[in-house]
Amino acid sequence: MARFELKLPKMGESVAEATITNWLKEVGDRIEADEAVLEIATDKVDSEVPSEVSGVLVEQLFGKDDLVQVGQTIAIIETEGDAPAEAKDEETAIPAAVAEIEKIIEAVQETVSTPQDFASSDKFFSPLVKNIAKEEGVSIAELDSIQGSGKDGRVTKEDILKYVEDRKSGVVALVAATEPAKVAAEPVKVAEPVKAVEPVAQKSHQAVPVSVNGGDEIIEMDRMRKLISGYMVASVQTSAHVQSFIEVDVTNIVKWRDKVKTAFEKREGEKLTFTPIMMEAVAKALKDFPGMNISVDGEYIIKKKNINLGMAAALPNGNLIVPVIKNADQLNLVGMAKAVNDLGNRAKAGKLKPDDTQGGTYTVTNVGTFGSVFGTPIINQPQVGILALGAIRKVPAVIETPEGDFIGIRQKMFLSHSYDHRVVDGALGGSFVKRVAEYLEAFDVDRDF
Repeated sequence: MARFELKLPKMGESVAEATITNWLKEVGDRIEADEAVLEIATDKVDSEVPSEVSGVLVEQLFGKDDLVQVGQTIAIIETEGDAPAEAKDEETAIPAAVAEIEKIIEAVQETVSTPQDFASSDKFFSPLVKNIAKEEGVSIAELDSIQGSGKDGRVTKEDILKYVEDRKSGVVALVAATEPAKVAAEPVKVAEPVKAVEPVAQKSHQAVPVSVNGGDEIIEMDRMRKLISGYMVASVQTSAHVQSFIEVDVTNIVKWRDKVKTAFEKREGEKLTFTPIMMEAVAKALKDFPGMNISVDGEYIIKKKNINLGMAAALPNGNLIVPVIKNADQLNLVGMAKAVNDLGNRAKAGKLKPDDTQGGTYTVTNVGTFGSVFGTPIINQPQVGILALGAIRKVPAVIETPEGDFIGIRQKMFLSHSYDHRVVDGALGGSFVKRVAEYLEAFDVDRDF
């Protein structure tokens, strides 16, 4: 029987590792060729790893949340017949260590089955805590090991309930099982195992905060939110953020889009939004001001040859991700619209690939989608600038004509430019966003798409 090694595939440029987020198949499960075996996550996107062969999964070499390098073997698949006999023998054989653990567990069951005398403990426990401990079979040694969150380290109701919950889920099962057995076998050494347990119990309490009034809901951040949180804090700590704002008259763009959007969709099979029009102007401005198309590496400035525009897009869970339009300055409006729609749709469907989020040189985010007039976005490291597009609104404005000035209704929006003041001064940062505004205001209403 042949054994196939399922390896972590290469997932794109500069992606060297991934985290296993979920096993879709368990040991013994039948797997068909191209069927997903597990789910993985890089620092940007989530994806599935399919099997290249049909067979039976006989071994998982990594567990959930483990970090795996590209090219590492993550599972073994038996490609002929059922699971190999060797694997079955291993599953039925009980090593001496396992047998020893079973003996310990039996000893624990005997220990916790007898009534506990909490008076022998040097710690103070309230009657409520004692009653819960007796009902749940918590031994004296276990109770002593709990790091209390109350005054002077006293064990509260929440502490004991949390410990019981962790023990049932297996978080502290081994510790809870081994310590009473040691107490029963070596009563003169009670203090030693108690000290050994304390760090574990303390860790479990620190991991999950307790609601003070019992009415609050405590929710752990998902993996993506943790990553975003880390990126945002790191960016603020790295770059000296400064902003420039400019108001833009986009009346001509609004009128032109209203006129051609139906014909555009009919001919190209794509919806025409404002985003590709804005991205086209940003790409032109970056060619005019290459000092904005750079990154910083320590004390060195890296001038980027290509203009790769990142665009913030929403994921299915509501988090944001930044897929990248490669060589954006080489695309016409049709190409830009197709790229924007493709990346946006795949982001919403959770189908982005690792390569889709790599290599960005400048980022654009549309805060106007949520009704915001303008914003102060945080720079996407290691880039040095990010542009926020505000909501387009009808506003009264002064219109200058040869016959004089008058008040009219115009479609306007704000552009908010955040840039890294370590390497971009106010003149460059302000001139760049002004150039974007000039391209938008000079939009040709007679142009073809």
